[in-house]
Amino acid sequence: MFHILVVDDDKNTRLLLKAVLENANYTVSTATNGIDALEVMDKEHIDLVVLDIMMPKMDGYELTKTLRESQNNLPILMISAKQLPQDKHKGFLVGTDDYITKPIDDEEMLYRIKALLRRAKIANEHKIFVGSVVLDYDSLTVSRGDESIELPQKEFLLLFKLLSYPGKIFTRIQLMDEIWGAESETGWETVTVHIGRLRKRFENWDEFQIEAVRGLGYKAVKKI
Repeated sequence: MFHILVVDDDKNTRLLLKAVLENANYTVSTATNGIDALEVMDKEHIDLVVLDIMMPKMDGYELTKTLRESQNNLPILMISAKQLPQDKHKGFLVGTDDYITKPIDDEEMLYRIKALLRRAKIANEHKIFVGSVVLDYDSLTVSRGDESIELPQKEFLLLFKLLSYPGKIFTRIQLMDEIWGAESETGWETVTVHIGRLRKRFENWDEFQIEAVRGLGYKAVKKI
């Protein structure tokens, strides 16, 4: 069970978030400010932090910056009444993974938390599981049962990126910049070629498929 730390100086907000998260089967600890949060993290294993920005002693920006400067990559979801673009920009600049504004939509918050935890799991394990299929980042292999395929690096990175965000559409330019680098002189047409190879390799695999979205780009779709 994932353990979430809620950091907010408002008692009612802490109790509400705690109730919502526990109802979603998360273990929840709470803290009233950044300093208290650091003390909790020293004593307990925390999988994700939900935090307010405006708090006494150490606010959300400062806590996030402190964690990132200490190389702590714990997923962080900022929740704040601050809705101006510059406030969100500051949050991302200091290292938050996501930002949601008040009033909070409980269902949206839970979706965002689920996505952050999934991405953190992928990053930590360097693996993606799609039913019985395993993508292993360290070995560049895609395996299913006794079958294992070692892919060329660019093909693997493309597939890993797409399956890290199933259903999300990526343009050819986005994929080009992500896999080949923004400074690469290779044309974006090479993305089309590599996607074509991947679709051919896995055309008989029922667990997932790569779909072309006309005029936009590509997305991976899980079929299980």
